[in-house]
Amino acid sequence: MPLRLIFMGTPDFAVPTLLELVSHGHEVVAVYTRAPKPAGRGMKLQPTPVEQEARRLGIPVLTPTTLKTPEALEEFRSYNADAAVVVAYGMILPQAILDAPPLGCFNLHGSLLPRWRGAAPINRAIMAGDAESGVMVMKMDIGLDTGDVAMAERLTITDSMTASDLHDALAPLGADLMVRAMAALDRGGLQLQKQPEEGVTYAAKIDKSEARIDWARPARDVLRHIHGLSPFPGAWCEFAGDGEPARVKILRCEPAKGSGAPGEVLDDRLTIACGDGAIRIVELQRAGKGPMKSADFLRGTPVKPPARLG
Repeated sequence: MPLRLIFMGTPDFAVPTLLELVSHGHEVVAVYTRAPKPAGRGMKLQPTPVEQEARRLGIPVLTPTTLKTPEALEEFRSYNADAAVVVAYGMILPQAILDAPPLGCFNLHGSLLPRWRGAAPINRAIMAGDAESGVMVMKMDIGLDTGDVAMAERLTITDSMTASDLHDALAPLGADLMVRAMAALDRGGLQLQKQPEEGVTYAAKIDKSEARIDWARPARDVLRHIHGLSPFPGAWCEFAGDGEPARVKILRCEPAKGSGAPGEVLDDRLTIACGDGAIRIVELQRAGKGPMKSADFLRGTPVKPPARLG
């Protein structure tokens, strides 16, 4: 028997899970997402990626600003859902909401819990130099990603992966995992395990103050910092030109041979010295421009030794 589900999610990351649940025959009776926000040049209200898909599928969409009122609880209960599936929703679920569906509320989280509980697990795993990441299905409780874990899938993080790459790899992996978890829940065979007490880390929201590149760090740390913030908010540095230094985001880089003072340009291919070793910039973005390959950037802005990046 398919389950009656409420789906709660907001960004692109959540969309594959919604689509997989529907395609596997579950009855998604309502979708909760964040309210549309102004975006683009005209600052028109832009519905979330999840809202766009839900409307295409003909599923009722709700965008409450709080779930803590009696009215919000009554509306949630009115859908008589067996369970709720939550993927990057962006709002705290109060205990009354968590208790409403008879089978519980289940969250898809983009890390190997208890490592990287919190807001930015994909970015933090790359920035910390982790060798692997993954997705987990967790039965939610009132804590921050502290619930019992049902199922997990692991994925190797390579040094060439950006946050965008890892996001795009984990989203479909998570969708498949959640579908399997809901199938097990439906037949009464979903087993839950408490998270270990050891190894708890928190993935704090990315602050723009973290984005400036510190060339004095070892090359691999610099590379992982750049990739962990790519494409948003984007790790940045300053290129000293003829006038004022220009801020440039570095979106992708690779290990390179060479050494020099931190930030020193070592050749005409954007090989940059770090505190130990060097990296080569592969893709970057000027303020107000689109991403570009380093070769295209260098055609318009030659950068050669003895230049230095700040």
